[in-house]
Amino acid sequence: MRVSYEQRTGSFYLYLSENGENHVVAKTYPCDPREVGGLVNLDMDRDGRLIGIEILGGASLLRSSVVESLLKPKGVIEIESKVDR
Repeated sequence: MRVSYEQRTGSFYLYLSENGENHVVAKTYPCDPREVGGLVNLDMDRDGRLIGIEILGGASLLRSSVVESLLKPKGVIEIESKVDR
C-alpha cells in the first residue's frame, strides 16, 4: 500500500493495489462524512474491487508529525502490509 499527499489541498490518496499493479479507476463513489469534516472518494476498478481511497482535506484530521513525514521527498510514503488470505 502507498500513500500520497497533496500539500496544496491537504488531501491524501491511499493506493490499495500491490506494487507494480496498474489498475484503472472505472468508478468513483463519493462519500460525505460530515462528522469527519472531509470528503472521501472510493475508487473501484472495472471488476468492482476497491483500489484507492482519496481523502480531501484529510491533513486537518492528522497529527502534524504525520503530515510532516509526508512532506519529505515527493510526498509519498510506503506502508508495508501483509495480509494472510
